[in-house]
Amino acid sequence: MNSNISIKNNKSKKKGIARFLDWVERVGNKLPHPFTLFVYLVLFVIIISFIISRFGIQVKHPVNDEIIIVKNLLSVEGLKYILLNLISNFVEFKPLGLVLTMMIGIGLAEQTGLMSAFMRKFILGASEKLLIMSIFLIGICGNIASDAAVIIVPPLAGAIFYSVKKNPLVGIAAGYAAACAGFTANLIVAGTDALLAGITEEAAHIVDETVTVSPLVNYYFMFVSTLVLTVIGAWITTKYVEKQAGPYTVTDKTIENEEDYKMKENEKKGLKIAGKVTLIYWGIILLALIPKTSPLRNPDGGLIPSTFISSIVPFILFWFIAIGIAYGKKSGSIKTDADIPRLMGKAMEGMAGYIVLVFVISQFVSYFNWTNLGLVIAISLGNLLKAANFTGFGMIVCVILITMFINLFIGSGSAKWALLAPVFVPMFLMLGYSPAFAQLAYRVGDSATNAITPLFPYFPILIGFMKKYDDNLGMGTAMSYLMPYTIGFGLVWIIMMAVWFYLKLPLGPGANVFL
Repeated sequence: MNSNISIKNNKSKKKGIARFLDWVERVGNKLPHPFTLFVYLVLFVIIISFIISRFGIQVKHPVNDEIIIVKNLLSVEGLKYILLNLISNFVEFKPLGLVLTMMIGIGLAEQTGLMSAFMRKFILGASEKLLIMSIFLIGICGNIASDAAVIIVPPLAGAIFYSVKKNPLVGIAAGYAAACAGFTANLIVAGTDALLAGITEEAAHIVDETVTVSPLVNYYFMFVSTLVLTVIGAWITTKYVEKQAGPYTVTDKTIENEEDYKMKENEKKGLKIAGKVTLIYWGIILLALIPKTSPLRNPDGGLIPSTFISSIVPFILFWFIAIGIAYGKKSGSIKTDADIPRLMGKAMEGMAGYIVLVFVISQFVSYFNWTNLGLVIAISLGNLLKAANFTGFGMIVCVILITMFINLFIGSGSAKWALLAPVFVPMFLMLGYSPAFAQLAYRVGDSATNAITPLFPYFPILIGFMKKYDDNLGMGTAMSYLMPYTIGFGLVWIIMMAVWFYLKLPLGPGANVFL
């Protein structure tokens, strides 16, 4: 069947959006690559530490009354620090080990085809009434496979919408919004949790070196977020986006349809065995957790904190390895034992750019901490906010909005948090908020505007997906479909954070809003 989309546009509305996003694109394109940006930031820290140290600026630590001064990286002591710690700054940067460890398992599952098969099976198996919610649930949870969901879910959603006589552009927009605007949420712990937790812990050590930040610190909030955003995303789709898109007309153009994504028999068998392995794996772990004397519990027999909570990354790693191998063996993507390390290696090839970026990020974070610039800025901002009596939830909303704005220009989530965490995390600590809450505020702001960021690497791919159905589609039209999701997700997340804030609900196991 052949079709194309004829969209009813409200040009007066879209002109304003298009102008703003054109400006964002122009400004963002002038920014250097994140690697170059952090090289500049390293040089900036070196120079500014020299200048501020000359002025003798100092602050009093609000906890222990210690006088904090800015140390000069261009001094003899500073130059020795730079040279002697270049390698250790890199290899001891906690997020690096966490992310690479997670990617060994998740990458294997992705390379065998398990992730793609599961997403297609779940969405294709949904009834028409639950179709949109299925797209959002899988799109949001798809971040477990890193960026794979951004490639798989939008075109699949478009094809399914087309097959059930719905506007396929709406399906593509919904899938893209789910995978991008909902990127930080999930029902299980993902690589994002490990990555951000490592950076947060590094930043918290500026104030207190005893602080530990688990990948689970935002888990309760993100679990609930996944379910709430699934419902809200479906509601926005039917209430606004479908009405805005209008009807479509049939033209002579060959496009993908649902049949292109149908499951093969070997994939179905692979999913079945992966499901069985999952039940056995987590069943064994649950049985091991039952005895009060279990080594996975703490000495008092509790689970928060415990060895199990602290070791969640290895448990998830082994689970993904197990289901990846099981699926691969059954589906045929793993034929010999040699295929396992080969596929793991292939998955890690995609991390090369991240490793190079981490090298310069780790130097920036280390220099920022050693000079005390992060601590001085955090204490000064904290004192300023206290003097202005602006330390409540309004301040939290401002942090979210600042993050949303910055996200329009800098696409890398880890790069943004490495830049902001040395200021935000200590500042939150000074004001009595936990590092977990600071991280959560960042995650909400960073994720909500992902869908409308023209500089996001997958935005051009989104336009390509849509042009399969409408050759005349422009960026303004695509953005007009995505904007309701950004606004809706942002507002819902802020409301949820207010509920957690005022009711003092736990953010994750052993992690609260307040210290």
